[in-house]
Amino acid sequence: MPAPINVIMVAHCGKSVAGSHLHSLVLTDIGSAWTVAAPMLVREQTLVTMTVEDIRSQLPFPLLGLDVDNDAAFINATLVDYCRDRGIELTRSRAYKKNDQAWIEQKNGSVVRRMVGYGRLEGLEALEALAELHRAARLYVNFFLPSFKLQSKIRNGAKLSRKYDTPTTTCERLLASERVTAEHRERLRQTFATLDPIELLRRIREAQNRLSCLEVCGASGPPAPTDTGVDQFVRSLGTVWKKGEIRATHRKRAVAPRSWRTREDPFESVWTTIQQWLNEKPEATAKELFQRLQQQRPESFPAGQLRTLQRRVKEWRTAIARRLVLGAGSEAALMPSIRAEATSLAEETSLIEMGASPQTPRI
Repeated sequence: MPAPINVIMVAHCGKSVAGSHLHSLVLTDIGSAWTVAAPMLVREQTLVTMTVEDIRSQLPFPLLGLDVDNDAAFINATLVDYCRDRGIELTRSRAYKKNDQAWIEQKNGSVVRRMVGYGRLEGLEALEALAELHRAARLYVNFFLPSFKLQSKIRNGAKLSRKYDTPTTTCERLLASERVTAEHRERLRQTFATLDPIELLRRIREAQNRLSCLEVCGASGPPAPTDTGVDQFVRSLGTVWKKGEIRATHRKRAVAPRSWRTREDPFESVWTTIQQWLNEKPEATAKELFQRLQQQRPESFPAGQLRTLQRRVKEWRTAIARRLVLGAGSEAALMPSIRAEATSLAEETSLIEMGASPQTPRI
């Protein structure tokens, strides 16, 4: 293919790049979107050339050009000599211009990160699991996952119109290309005839389960996966969708809901006054109340605090309505800032039952 192949390195370092961790060397062909990834134990220029040579033997078309970023693992004499000896044109992107490699940056998110996740991976055992995942993902993505390519982009003033081709798999796109030789087309057809998408998906899920157990993090991973057959895996697909995200590398962490304020309540000192105004005029809006506060203390209540008062008044009205409808059983569900108001309302209800004259009812 005359179009170059983008090359980039993806670090599986978790939240810190310190220390030794695994990497994925990713290659994406611009013309066909064929994507291949291979694991690397360390970032080293000789290991990069060995990995590229291994990937080169698996490509269904000749490798004519490499376009790399400005990583020191690529910009070195070792890779330059490797490309010169094999007649491969080597180019690099501009410094600080990640859009120069937009094709592979997109694949990093839709393929590598989606499959592997963002956890930290270290050691030989994780390297083997990552290699198995990349082997299965290469076949599954290139032979069975359709994608579409941008054909044209026209700007008309502020409007940007894009036109895409019909979604097809990378394999179908290569078979339809006149630049692919008959020998490579026949090799693609033979490979496709031997593949089973369900089996590939099962291999991907098992590799992801292994990686989730090997992630270096504070929380313990899931139990060690067992090797299940294709029949059992197919039967599980009927119910596994109910659990939501089924990739073990993307398990969600439990986060306790926040039950405290992050800022000081600006209306804490005047809330009693606001309640009196609401008793006098229950239909008053929060904006009217806020304007009265600004007239009395203009230096204490800037205009940006109106939304805070609107939420506070809404919570107060909701609590009163809930108290009237549900009775005493809803007291535990009231907001802490308005529980006192609910208690006051209960006292008024008692006065009504005793025959006393109540205050103006509040809404």
